[in-house]
Formats: sequence, structure tokens, C-alpha cells
Amino acid sequence: MTRTLRATAGLLATAAALTLNAPAANADRQAGPRPGHAPLQRVLDQAVADGMPGAIAHVRDARGSWFGTAGVADTTTGRKRRQQDHFRAGSTTKTFIAVVLLQLAAERRLSLDDTVDEWLPGVVRGNGHDGTKITIRQLLNQTSGIFPYTSDADMAVKQWTPAFLQSRYDSYRPGDLVKIAMRNPPSFAPGKGWGYSNTNYTLAGMIIEKVTGRSYAQEITRRLIRPLGLTQTHLPGEHTTLPRPHARHYIKLPLGDPAAKTYDLTDMNPSWAGAAGGIISTTGDLHTFYRALLSGRLLPPAQHQQMFTTVSTQGVPWIDNTAYGLGVFAQKLSCGVTVWGNGGRIHGSWTYAMGSRDGEHLVVTNLNGDWGNPISTLTKQMEAEMCPTGTP
Repeated sequence: MTRTLRATAGLLATAAALTLNAPAANADRQAGPRPGHAPLQRVLDQAVADGMPGAIAHVRDARGSWFGTAGVADTTTGRKRRQQDHFRAGSTTKTFIAVVLLQLAAERRLSLDDTVDEWLPGVVRGNGHDGTKITIRQLLNQTSGIFPYTSDADMAVKQWTPAFLQSRYDSYRPGDLVKIAMRNPPSFAPGKGWGYSNTNYTLAGMIIEKVTGRSYAQEITRRLIRPLGLTQTHLPGEHTTLPRPHARHYIKLPLGDPAAKTYDLTDMNPSWAGAAGGIISTTGDLHTFYRALLSGRLLPPAQHQQMFTTVSTQGVPWIDNTAYGLGVFAQKLSCGVTVWGNGGRIHGSWTYAMGSRDGEHLVVTNLNGDWGNPISTLTKQMEAEMCPTGTP
């Protein structure tokens, strides 16, 4: 049980003067499916037929905007999923964190080659961890070797079994999460491997606060959310509910047991995810953010190039055929097309925000159920839309 929980929890649990333009007010007015997106609609329908409560996909490309939906937002009322629905977007938070740190690097307020200990003295220490040997870059590209706090044996039971029903409103400070990680030895020596660790981005958020004197949520809001007009996106901190309208978020616990009971975990204190995965958003706002990022509008060229310089993720339990940059990853689909962006998972919600390298063709998808093989479903959605024939 513990080994399964650790492996599963280690998946998606993702002064430069910049002019940021909000999307046109009529960007999403087109309604109804178009024949060109029929393969994607079929994948959404199949996900629901296979037992997922609901699935949505929002496409923007040269032809305009298309939104597809299947299943329900609420299994009690039967309400259909809508384009305006808010959802917890998990590790897409990591992209926002990485952009802020890269902007700070462009402003020469820090260097990606600074060690963690330079900014957070003594915080990464114990059981073989040494913050004097780990750089900010290694935090962002997941090569630090720092143990993921979500894979701590006690934390895994507390988070990914029915025990979470009693702890769902517990509050965690970033320092608490790092201390949980420090109870365990490193996964590997710094720079000598790749391993997905939410602890990396918890520390990245702490560094943002140390450099700027403001919380990571305040910096993301000041630098990205407000300039881009992301009015439906926010970092909830310890706030336990979602803005309306929203999809209910369903999960089977204990995680990985197909016969497990389904729980509605829409309401919870997301401070345990924090800078690694706490963000709430919509498909429209994630489109705006990732298109601005991929098209190069958020970072100067040098930092943009660093963000999209990747390391291999092969040989570890994560998403197949991927390479990880700084808060983003590339995934090679079975048809040979490579998509870029990030994905996110938090209790009851799986999100993908991926597209072409120039940001001109993007797909944002969300599932409001956490069981089965969501990564396979999300990948099939990408292949249905991004592969030339609409199929792998």
C-alpha cells in the first residue's frame, strides 16, 4: 500500500519591461462543435462512458475557439460541465512560479545558479540533504534530488486514503512541508537524476518571498494575473471553497483501488499543495496564460530559452515520452508531434494545458474524477486534437 501511494503521489500532484495584452473580449464567442474537432469530442465522450464524471476540452487555433464537454459537473444534480467552470488546476501552478523566478533572474535580483542555502540558510538540511549543493535551476527542472513531501510515508497515508476526510481542512505552512521532506533521504544526489518533487516548488515559492518581501501569491498576482487579465484565476491560500460556477471534484480513496468508495472533495484546504499545486483557474484563463508564455511575451529571450531547455524524464515513474524544462514539459505524442505546457493533478481534478511550441494551437482539458488512468485519457485528448489525422 505505501509503495503504491508513494508512486502515485509522485506524479502530477507541473526588472524586465514586458507588455502583456489581455485577450479580445469576443475571443470565445463561438459556440457548438465543428467537424474538425470531432475526434476530440469522441475522446471526451469515451472518458465519460468509461466512468469519468465529466470531461471538458477547450481549443484555440488559427480557426478560432472551440469548447467540448461530456458528462456532468455534479453527479447529484446532473448539471453539465460548462466553459465557465472553475477547477483546481494542480501543478500548472509550477509554471507560474517558474515564470516569476525567471523574471527575477532577468531583473538580476537572483541567479538560477544561486544555491538554495544562499536564500534559505539551513532550511534544506538533514538526512543527506544539503542546500549548499542545490541550485534554484535544479529546483525548477526537478533535478535537485530533494525528497517529495507527498511521498513521505505518513503524509501519503494522510493524503491518499480515507484518512484525508479527517485532515482535509488541515493547514500547512511551506516550512512544515519542507520539514516533512527532510525526514527522508534524498532521492539522488543533486544534478545526478530526475525526480518529480513538490518540495522543489515549495522552496521556490519561499525563495520568491525572500527575494521580494511578498508572498508567491502576491507576486504571481502582480506580475501575471493582473497584467494578463486572468480574472478567474487565483491562489487560494487556505481558502477551502471554489468560486462559482465550478465542477465538483471526485476521488476514489484509497488511491489506486478501483473498488474504492468515491468521495466529493471539492472543498478542502489546499495549503498542502501551495506553490506546487494550489492554483484555481478556468480553461479560458489557462489558454491566455500559456499562449502568452509560449509565444514569448512573458520573458526576455534569454530566460525564455532557459525555461524551455529540457532534461529527460525517462527511466522514472512519470509521464512517458516527456522532457522537463523549468516549470513546463514537452511530450512527444505517438504520432510524432511534440506538445508543450504543463499538467496538474489535485484531489478530484486532472488538468492538461498543452499545445504547439509557438502557442498558436492550444488545448486545455480537465477531468473532474481521480481514478483509472487519467494521464492516458488526457494524452488521447491531445492526440485527437494535435495529431494530423486526429488519431494516434
